[in-house]
Amino acid sequence: MTPREPFLREYLDHLRAERGLSENTLRAYGGDLDRLAAFGRERGRRLLQLEQSDLAAFIRGLSESGLVARSVARAVNAARGLYRFALREGRIEADPMQNLRPPRAFAPLPRFLTAEQVEALLDAPDLATPVGLRDRAVLEVLYATGLRASELVALRSADVDLEVGIVTALGKGRKERLVPLGREARRFVERYLAEVRPAVARLRSPDRLFLSVRGEALTRSGLWGIVRRHAVTVGVEGVLSPHVLRHSFATHLLERGADLRSLQAMLGHADISTTQIYTHVTRERLRQIYERYHPRA
Repeated sequence: MTPREPFLREYLDHLRAERGLSENTLRAYGGDLDRLAAFGRERGRRLLQLEQSDLAAFIRGLSESGLVARSVARAVNAARGLYRFALREGRIEADPMQNLRPPRAFAPLPRFLTAEQVEALLDAPDLATPVGLRDRAVLEVLYATGLRASELVALRSADVDLEVGIVTALGKGRKERLVPLGREARRFVERYLAEVRPAVARLRSPDRLFLSVRGEALTRSGLWGIVRRHAVTVGVEGVLSPHVLRHSFATHLLERGADLRSLQAMLGHADISTTQIYTHVTRERLRQIYERYHPRA
């Protein structure tokens, strides 16, 4: 494997330390920029030697390689950030990415469950077993708060105020936000804390709310396993991920009258345009209902 150019390592360190980007985002950006560096090596140039014509050819090649528009857009944004950083640090005299734009990415509408499907999923775990009780608490919190998978597994017991009904989540960019926790979710978290967690916790167990049966922190892959296992039990079609419960949380709130700004705050979106995709979901839902039930649809 070819070592990364020193400037690329410097830029990724900047994103980690100064911008607080998650490791998943850093891996994605690093992969995109490694691809750009490899493209440069084929032309006998290092990253900071690439010109606008080179970068235009790189973007064109990404599109022609079959990458989806969203992946191409992410790679272009990663390159734009790299060269803006280089310009700010005095490493280059002009930004070669100026006026270069990614292809438009048409985001697919997010998948979500109906309220009936959510109820069936929440009822799936066997509450007579410790694992089942833990799983029910996990699913209740996911649907009640709309947390991302990484946010849920990072929760500490102290992050959940059961008396008030508030969860403190640490989101992207290490930004904290407060999200309400409903009565049913609070009830099952209380039961989990009283009946399950003390039994599986070890002296060296981490200070995380949800633990595995071995007393270790619940991982993202473990969370995916919980969701998928119970989705199979209730016959939810397709691959159900924790993010589908986040989408369901947002869609159901909007359908019942929640305003977009409040939803943005609960989801932890930096830009409200990200939240607006759920308005398209609810419009599509209204159209389907109309076509199904209106006699002249």
